[in-house]
Amino acid sequence: MKNLDFIPIIVGTDINAYNMAISFHEKYGVKPILVGKLQMAFTHYSSVIDKIEIHPDLSEDEHFAPIMLDLANRYKEENKKLLLVGTNDAYVRLIIEHREQLKDVFEFNYISEDLMNKLQNKSNFYKLCKAYGIETPITFFYDCSEPTPFDETMNYPVIIKPSNSIEYYKHKFAGQEKVYRVQTKEEVQQVIDKIIQSGYQDELIIQDYIPGDDTYMWDSVIYASSKGKTQLVSFGQVVLQEHTATAIGNYTAVVSRYNEEMMKKLQDFLEKVGYVGFANFDMKYDTRDGKFKVFEVNIRQGRSSYYVTSLGHNMAEYLVDDLIYNKEKPLTYLKEEFLFTVVPKIVLRKFVKNEEVQKDVKRLIRRGKYGNPLFYKKDKHLIRKIYLLLRQINYYRKYKNSSW
Repeated sequence: MKNLDFIPIIVGTDINAYNMAISFHEKYGVKPILVGKLQMAFTHYSSVIDKIEIHPDLSEDEHFAPIMLDLANRYKEENKKLLLVGTNDAYVRLIIEHREQLKDVFEFNYISEDLMNKLQNKSNFYKLCKAYGIETPITFFYDCSEPTPFDETMNYPVIIKPSNSIEYYKHKFAGQEKVYRVQTKEEVQQVIDKIIQSGYQDELIIQDYIPGDDTYMWDSVIYASSKGKTQLVSFGQVVLQEHTATAIGNYTAVVSRYNEEMMKKLQDFLEKVGYVGFANFDMKYDTRDGKFKVFEVNIRQGRSSYYVTSLGHNMAEYLVDDLIYNKEKPLTYLKEEFLFTVVPKIVLRKFVKNEEVQKDVKRLIRRGKYGNPLFYKKDKHLIRKIYLLLRQINYYRKYKNSSW
């Protein structure tokens, strides 16, 4: 590794892990170490990653800390700090829950366990939003541990999704979807019954469906230093999201935008609840009342957050300057436009129906203000490149054959 004051340790092997890995490599020329429970093609064979350790039981509570402490013992170097970055909700939760065991050997910037539980429990989160003036969709919470008929009056269609996604995916079943869009009260009950039968005992979110295609979805990335000072706020319009049942909600293309009012509102919310680290808001613009309705905040950077790095505000640099060098950064609201995409240009041309957004996409491509981080130029491995090219072809088929 390069002669730096730190070694990046990334927990995860997915797109988000890859985007963080190349953020470190772009800025510092360093190849991170990755640890995960599955080998994934996004990071497998990458020439800009030093090592990938696979531990199938990594996400199990009793195994997480021992695995991480053993890893720290093996990779520690004199006068170098181990900088720890989680890339999905389950891993970040484990880091936070095991903070006392990990904090003496790793550097990381995450919120307290108490605040994590308030933000990740959707019922508590929506109460916090209401208290601090953040709009959310009309929502009911259904307790699967005490089944009763769902009798609330709602306008249809509605959305159904688990309040506790980590627990939800521990109970696999045929036809399991990340988010359900249902058209009738009877269909709501059918979905509830199916989920209960799987063994899921937590709450379900039953929510007003806000009309509009993918381009009505919005994204915000915020970084607050370990001292609680907001340093970065972005705002982005979703161009496309995944359309398959198991991946809906994962953004495949985003255009960075500027909306000072909403950016300030989200920043103020996080500051009032005492937030630190990266946060990633998901929301949708409701044309019925002209308001942005927040669905959730992820307590980490998102898989599409790489557009922040592309705009010259490297995500890895924020962590390094904060945790390694104790360097202050001024508050920055990102204003420039950039098109983040993990799908090929033909998919953007064919499947983005919003004409205004389509014009912006074409303009940004024409001006070279776009990028797909999965095709990072300094990542040279041929097998990985072939896989990614095949994946691009498959994306066209996926969008052609599925809608949501």
